[in-house]
Amino acid sequence: QVLLVESGGGSVEAGGSLRLSCVASGYSYSSNCLGWFRQAPGKEREGVARFYSSGSTYYADSVKGRFTLSKDNAKKTVYLQMNSLKPEDTAMYYCAAASTLTGCVRNSWYLSVDKYWGQGTQVTVSS
Repeated sequence: QVLLVESGGGSVEAGGSLRLSCVASGYSYSSNCLGWFRQAPGKEREGVARFYSSGSTYYADSVKGRFTLSKDNAKKTVYLQMNSLKPEDTAMYYCAAASTLTGCVRNSWYLSVDKYWGQGTQVTVSS
């Protein structure tokens, strides 16, 4: 059974930083098959950052230059370092993982329904 557990959320003032972690237990694919989404109240869930199967990274335009992905393959853990946080970054942040190897290798999982989800961790940024 795959279990994604996020941690590291909290409340910070604008300009502050947080580091989110996601541990993927029972997950047999590469850490390159993991990524982050977020959902603000009243808005749709959106992609924030992800690894491609090559190990390169993608960032949404809204977080580029402020958020950084990293991973520890041995621990099957991915991190999202969030700097220069803005009130508009306030959201529930979810870790996600490709549920099929094909989806991961083809990099198609991020926009498909074929993914596992964590329970989310709340990030609140005050102005």
